[in-house]
Amino acid sequence: MTKLRITWTRSTIGLPYPQRRVIQALGLRRLHHTVERMDTPSIRGMILKVQHLVKVEQVQEDGASEGAQRQA
Repeated sequence: MTKLRITWTRSTIGLPYPQRRVIQALGLRRLHHTVERMDTPSIRGMILKVQHLVKVEQVQEDGASEGAQRQA
């Protein structure tokens, strides 16, 4: 399963209230804050509403490689 790494890059000052609520609903609390969310249709829809305010990257969820890196 893939995850999305979402970073808030632009301010919501002067923007409509629904766009501010989407930023809050994604879990972003302050400018340049980054969160990871599962790649679901509802999250994708939220991102489309505020695509001009955020930066999105796909992250592969791979538990095996993380464990190997921690032991090294």
